[in-house]
Amino acid sequence: MDLFEHQAKKTGRQAMPLAERMRPKHLGEFTGQVHVVGKGAPVRSAIDNDRIFSMILWGPPGCGKTTLARIMAGDTSSYFVQFSAVLAGVRQIRSVIEEARDQQKMYRKKTILFVDEIHRFNKAQQDAFLQHVESGLITLVGATTENPSFEVIPALMSRCRVIVLKPFSLEEIKTILARALTDEVNGLGSDNLTIAPDALEHLARIAGGDVRTALNGLEIAAALLCSDPKGNDKDPHIHITLKNVETALQQKALMYDKAGDEHFNLISAFHKSLRGSDPDAALYWLGRMLTAGEDPLYIARRMVRFASEDVGNADPPALQTALNAMEAFRFLGSPEGDIALAQAAVYLATAPKSNSVYAAYGKVREVVEKTGALPVPLHIRNAPTRLMKNLGYSRGYKYAHGYKHAYAAQEYLPEALEDRVYYEPSTRGYEKTIAQRLEKWKCLKKKLAGNKGMPH
Repeated sequence: MDLFEHQAKKTGRQAMPLAERMRPKHLGEFTGQVHVVGKGAPVRSAIDNDRIFSMILWGPPGCGKTTLARIMAGDTSSYFVQFSAVLAGVRQIRSVIEEARDQQKMYRKKTILFVDEIHRFNKAQQDAFLQHVESGLITLVGATTENPSFEVIPALMSRCRVIVLKPFSLEEIKTILARALTDEVNGLGSDNLTIAPDALEHLARIAGGDVRTALNGLEIAAALLCSDPKGNDKDPHIHITLKNVETALQQKALMYDKAGDEHFNLISAFHKSLRGSDPDAALYWLGRMLTAGEDPLYIARRMVRFASEDVGNADPPALQTALNAMEAFRFLGSPEGDIALAQAAVYLATAPKSNSVYAAYGKVREVVEKTGALPVPLHIRNAPTRLMKNLGYSRGYKYAHGYKHAYAAQEYLPEALEDRVYYEPSTRGYEKTIAQRLEKWKCLKKKLAGNKGMPH
């Protein structure tokens, strides 16, 4: 039996792929891309007000580019034309332009021209759109997986707004898969299917943010079960297990539980490899987590924390490197953004290490808990009113920039904590410079204190 024959028999028609059947028809059915279609977002506003503008939808495969273009046509009064840049040429473009003119003259309708894979158009083909986009005859909606800055001519880019779409999150894909299992009209609801939580998780993870891949995987798993000659005669419900999904996808799920021991074991191994200055081990554990489906932004957040906790001021740029990697992943998604995380992991592993800031802050927390709200010394309080000046606020304060080396010898801690030291820099990396600077100031403070005294 053909894998999809059971669906065709049940519906009485030639079955389209599940991903096509489940494609949302209206904006209210669309899941994800909240930054684009959420309340007040640009595309949402354009659709709601029936004022679609020329745009280029840039994002990875299966993120909803084609679906959004069709929704724009369905939820507005526009005439919609779609073709692929792979198949169309200048002749087809001219035909569309003539059709747009007819729609405008005869029906007063705007034409939305959706060009899939617009990056595949050459310069002459893109030039053919230019004047008609500028005149407003057509509203161009292009879709591309490639950076339009490099693939679309500047003149066309200047007339279009680039809308960046993100890969679907794990939870969004799970929501869409669950909907497909219960939808009796377009989905698999009439097949009485249920799915094990770990099977649903694996389907969503293996898709890598591509909802089309996830739905295709679900359809194959369901078709294999429904066409099984052994059948499920005694049980009207057909249960999709993790084993079924692994068989359908030909890929086993790595042992991983986001809330279980393996989750904490792997992140611990990653963190300790970074601390131990072993870039190879750090890359391995990073790869293990990403392949198993760990949230990449969780890993990025852990690296940001590591940059302050374990590298600290021994290499101050480490924190910016970790933050840049997190932002790069947000922008690129997976798999391109994975390289940014790998770069940051190698940088952190090979950076000089110091936990002096982490230790110093721990000491301060303990002191604050023990001593409570000690009063701020009068000389470092602001005195914006005459009363405050009369009470001694700001009296005796030394403005550091008015002194040699921009350093003035005075106390800044509460009197009860005078001369306490919390931050003790290491001699590694940039902290060696900090340690030398602090020692110089310490000696200068003692010398000035002995000569002139210091306000408290």
